[in-house]
Amino acid sequence: MKKIFGLLVVASLVAIATITFVKSNTDTTEAISNEQLGSDLATNPANDGTGKGDIAPNFTLTTLDGKEVTLSDYRGKKIVLNFWATWCPPCKAEMPHMQNYYEDKADQENVEILAVNLTSSDSGLDKVQAFQEDYALSFPIPLDEEGIVGETYQAITIPTTYMIDTTGTIQNKIVGPMDEQMLTDLISNLK
Repeated sequence: MKKIFGLLVVASLVAIATITFVKSNTDTTEAISNEQLGSDLATNPANDGTGKGDIAPNFTLTTLDGKEVTLSDYRGKKIVLNFWATWCPPCKAEMPHMQNYYEDKADQENVEILAVNLTSSDSGLDKVQAFQEDYALSFPIPLDEEGIVGETYQAITIPTTYMIDTTGTIQNKIVGPMDEQMLTDLISNLK
């Protein structure tokens, strides 16, 4: 009898844990799905400048090829500000789409892609260099070696991408990978 009672208690605990996990995961998935569509980013002064309608926080980083880039220097262009790492499977999935867009449409649409590598949490500069070569990436890859820019832009889940209009104002935040069509659609809505 004690064995049956013990099994019932264990089964009950497993059922409760499973239900709790599924409920929690469903809520998180729905939130990410909405945010990925760029529809969940609301104006919020508590976001310290990373909410919809906020001027994107400025930064200066050195790129993989040794050039210094400052975000505000790109005013007048539409900016795709992407945060990624070499070990991130969704980042690997979206990079070819970003490269295709960059090659095919970026010049004619007045767009710059800045793919900020979260170097402070990545596997070393040699891995970033190999990734850039393997994917034949031609857009700038600024290196966030201190982790400060990623922290400022709350790039906790990666890839995370901000769509910034020509005035330097954040219009959307996308958490998760994008394909070329999604990228095209989001950029077309920027002024």
